[in-house]
Amino acid sequence: MILYPAIDIRDGKAVRLIQGDYDQETAYDDDPVVAARRWVDDGARWLHVVDLDGARAGEPVNLEHVRRIVASVNVPVQLGGGLRDSRKVEEAFSSGAERVILGTAAVRDPEMAEAIAAAYGGRVVASVDARSGKVAAEGWTEASELGTAEVIAALSERGIDRFVYTPVEVDGLMKGPDLDSLHEAAAATSGELIYSGGVGSLDDLRMLTELQLGNLGGVIVGRALYEQRFTVTEAQATLDP
Repeated sequence: MILYPAIDIRDGKAVRLIQGDYDQETAYDDDPVVAARRWVDDGARWLHVVDLDGARAGEPVNLEHVRRIVASVNVPVQLGGGLRDSRKVEEAFSSGAERVILGTAAVRDPEMAEAIAAAYGGRVVASVDARSGKVAAEGWTEASELGTAEVIAALSERGIDRFVYTPVEVDGLMKGPDLDSLHEAAAATSGELIYSGGVGSLDDLRMLTELQLGNLGGVIVGRALYEQRFTVTEAQATLDP
């Protein structure tokens, strides 16, 4: 499994939210490039970058920071936040992102997501964020009545073969992952699943590996790294077979 250190950008800074709440924000680095270099110097193989301003605005806001991150490190970057149509996806790829993450766009307009996936193949990831088993959209600010597993299964049928799954209730709390909902999400697709939310210790990472879910390919970690609960090196060693 791959560890994906998270770099969430808001107002030009690397921040973390608690439970997706924009009013519960902690800023960790005044420049997201500093975070990117730190994680890569410690052994990160990928970076997970989210344009939080873009997620709220409905279009990318921080692509210049993404370009700076890509130029400063030698590992691939996957980028989400505000990528709501094919033009914005093209802009994200032009900024240097190796993968793009469709969130609200994939939930609201699965036909468009299917078309983007057909054009870019495995470079397209669908992000499915859930509160109480229902999908959340618009930068986590809006709930829907769509079931998480239902959305993942439907998008799989449309050709998307990689997903980021986040149970918002545990995100940022560092009190452990939501293993029950992860099982349901993983069972809904034969594609790769990248889990995000609640990881606060190396034991949490071990629990994820011990699930032995064949399609669980990665784990996104943010706050626990910023608060030095463990290092990237230690985390990746825990996830490696």
